[in-house]
Amino acid sequence: MNIIIERAALLRSLGHVQSVVERRNTIPILSNVLLRAKEGELSLAATDMDLEMVETVPASIGRPGGTTAPAHTLYDIVRKLPDGSQVELDVSGDGSILTLRSGRSQFKLSCLPVEDFPQLSGGELKHSFGLAAADLRALIDRTRFAISTEETRYYLNGIYVHAARTAADTGDIPVLRAVATDGHRLARVEMPLPAGADGIPGVIVPRKTVMEIRKLIDEAADRIEISLSENKIRFAFDQIIVTSKLIDGTFPDYERVIPVGNDKVLEVDARLFAAAVDRVATISTEKSRAVKLAVSRGTLTLSATSPEAGSATEELEVNYQDTPLEIGFNSRYLLDITQQIEGEGARFTMADAASPTIVRDVADGTALYVLMPMRV
Repeated sequence: MNIIIERAALLRSLGHVQSVVERRNTIPILSNVLLRAKEGELSLAATDMDLEMVETVPASIGRPGGTTAPAHTLYDIVRKLPDGSQVELDVSGDGSILTLRSGRSQFKLSCLPVEDFPQLSGGELKHSFGLAAADLRALIDRTRFAISTEETRYYLNGIYVHAARTAADTGDIPVLRAVATDGHRLARVEMPLPAGADGIPGVIVPRKTVMEIRKLIDEAADRIEISLSENKIRFAFDQIIVTSKLIDGTFPDYERVIPVGNDKVLEVDARLFAAAVDRVATISTEKSRAVKLAVSRGTLTLSATSPEAGSATEELEVNYQDTPLEIGFNSRYLLDITQQIEGEGARFTMADAASPTIVRDVADGTALYVLMPMRV
């Protein structure tokens, strides 16, 4: 294999694929990136056996072929080369050494056989539909903060994506719904069901896949093609294909934890509320991060106390016309949710100090958040 490629193009693609590679690997080939050169383009692929990313970039091909090279080392070398430089990659002889030349720099990297590189992307994915990049970004951003990091409940370590219907009182409309929960909070976001998404199985997309796709979306074209089966999902856009295994588990019946009898409604300016929570939480203990909300007609008082640091209170004018209520929340969870509210107003629907609270964007009914209270 012999190719010449622009440093900027190679660096961009290496930056994408090498982030899939785990820093510590017991299987040597998984530390490598697969390079294949043919017909005016270089294909780069990396995998951790659960997630595979393949990207194609234009290159001048002197001699077609393929090899695998240490992903992080190759990325670091290319990153440190001068802007605007050309990079030559050459594999000759028995194929065990990749020579990289650029200007007066030369590096020799040990390679592993192409045949050892595992393939994840085979198999038929019978369901396919397209999403606007902005829609996929919104689905991810409004749910990913609630993904559980608790490995024992592995079925919560991702976003549950499925086709559903809105309630009869809101039109019984088919929607694509994304849900994440860690047991303390729940995020549910929906959008009109895209063409081709009828009958898709409910799937749990792993956290790592979600995060990798989110990093790529900002550079993506307008449309992303999604294909899935019972155990795999594929995202294709521009010159990138990301294939991932799905979490093999059953997502809990999240509808059961969304309360239906909450009758106390608090409306507050989301920006002012978030800023006040952030200030008051400075006092709360690092472990509990508890903030108390004491709400009465027209007024909300936020407070926090800590045996070491002291106490803090702040008052806000709010729209609340019900009986007084005191309820405590984890301030970090409150901030995570209010950051997702794009309109000016946040609506809290509460029952009492011990029951889950629903939070919604006053101006946007497509997202719903459930937050469990805590004792303060």
